[in-house]
Amino acid sequence: MMTPVVRVAWGGLLLIAPGAVLAVTIRSDPAFLGTARAVLRVLGARHLVQAGVELTAPRPAVLAVAAVVDGLHAASGLAYGALDPRWRRSALLDAAVAAGFCLSTVRSARHHRPEPS
Repeated sequence: MMTPVVRVAWGGLLLIAPGAVLAVTIRSDPAFLGTARAVLRVLGARHLVQAGVELTAPRPAVLAVAAVVDGLHAASGLAYGALDPRWRRSALLDAAVAAGFCLSTVRSARHHRPEPS
């Protein structure tokens, strides 16, 4: 059940201090940073909501949907990184984190399967 705890930390960081994440990942025109901060805050809120759902309803079906959401998030990050070189580093970091959450959530879903009768 470690994934939701890590997700809360990551989501909180994105929501509260998106500039700290951007400082590590981007070297671009500061005019773009306002939009980037807003996007990171939205992603942070998504992670917090998802962590709440995973903590309150850690059933296999819920965790499977959560893993699919993370997989789609990772795929969109890879696509965006391929399409826009200015954001490549940030998009690839985001995709890697989302892929990590996806794999961890799949693992959690397997551990929450009911025993066969």
